[in-house]
Amino acid sequence: MSERRSSLAAAGEAQAAALLERLGYRILARRYRCRWGELDLVAQDQDALVFVEVKARTAVRYGSPAEAVTARKRECLARAAACFLADHPRWRDYPARFDVVEATWSRGRWQLRHLRDAFRVWPTGEPRGAPRAWGAHPPEERRQLTVSPGVG
Repeated sequence: MSERRSSLAAAGEAQAAALLERLGYRILARRYRCRWGELDLVAQDQDALVFVEVKARTAVRYGSPAEAVTARKRECLARAAACFLADHPRWRDYPARFDVVEATWSRGRWQLRHLRDAFRVWPTGEPRGAPRAWGAHPPEERRQLTVSPGVG
């Protein structure tokens, strides 16, 4: 990633974190990384654990920033979430969701759009190739990497 894009992404993530904090979220982690991918933000929203993907752009001529969260990207996010839960077992029993924050820099200011519950990971099995993040749960309760497009 170029230095310009990297600084745009970091600034967009900082703006997204500030927005979520204003909405009452508690930021638990920023740029969590594991071999399966990276989570831009991990937050707590009341009793829910929220994995947040931030998409920062300077223009929308190629589509909205959220459109860049492809099926492959959602799969990587789900695997990274499994790693996070393996590393932080106290959060395993919390209901979890995936949000997207679009951060667009235009005319000298940020425009932010929060997409709550942007996609789902359905609880039907073990993620293919991912670590056993939910190992404490019986097999019938383990979550699978199956993802679906946005629901909200």
